[in-house]
This record gives sequence, C-alpha cells and structure tokens, in this order.
Amino acid sequence: MTIERHHPPGLHPTPTYHHVTIVEGRRDVHLAGQCPLAEDGKVVEGDVLAQVDQVVANTAAALAFAKATPADVVRTVIYVVTPDADVLSAVWDRFVESAIGEAFTTASTLLGVAQLGYPGQLVELDVTAATA
Repeated sequence: MTIERHHPPGLHPTPTYHHVTIVEGRRDVHLAGQCPLAEDGKVVEGDVLAQVDQVVANTAAALAFAKATPADVVRTVIYVVTPDADVLSAVWDRFVESAIGEAFTTASTLLGVAQLGYPGQLVELDVTAATA
C-alpha cells in the first residue's frame, strides 16, 4: 500500500496538512466521531484543550484496535464549538503537537460549529485511515 500526500501547483501553502492524499492498495478504517468522553461515558472536565487531550487518547486507542497508526490516517475533520479563530488555532496546534499529530499531515478540515452531540462537548474528531 502507498499513501501519497501532495501540494498541487496553484494551491496555497498549508501549515502542516496536504491538499490531496492518494491511497493505493488499501484496507479502509473509518472511526466514529471521537468525542471527549472518558471510559465512564461522561464528557471530561476542563476547557476545550482538556477535551482535545481526551479525544487524542480515544483516537489513539481506536486506531490501535484497528491495527492502524497516525501515519495511516488519510483524512481528518475537526469540529469545534466556537466562532473564535484563536480557539480554532489553539485546537489545531494541540492536535498537531499530540501523540497522534502525524495524522494531521494529511487531508484535514477544521470547522467551527454551533453545537455537538453531548451536553458540554466542545470538540469532535472524524478520522479515516488506510492500511495494507
């Protein structure tokens, strides 16, 4: 299996992600949206960055279960309950600097949204990976 990440000519430069990810000869892994829920099913206490840390832990566990790594991730979508660009930037930085940071070198989208599914939930991560 090969995963190619590209910056096509004529598109703007990106901070860490790539505009195009191409996968050949693969096994697809689709994770449910990873939420900031602890094992007891409750949203973790703290601010949005504390929630990012729980989402990172949950995503790492789900990828490992599927025998995938952050390097196998081919698409991420981050949802954050905020209209504030500074909060979005802080969330992005926290994900990129985390244990699954390599997942964000691929095709990625970051969105500010009005609401997520659980009361008090501020962040959710959608991940697709590809393995041989």
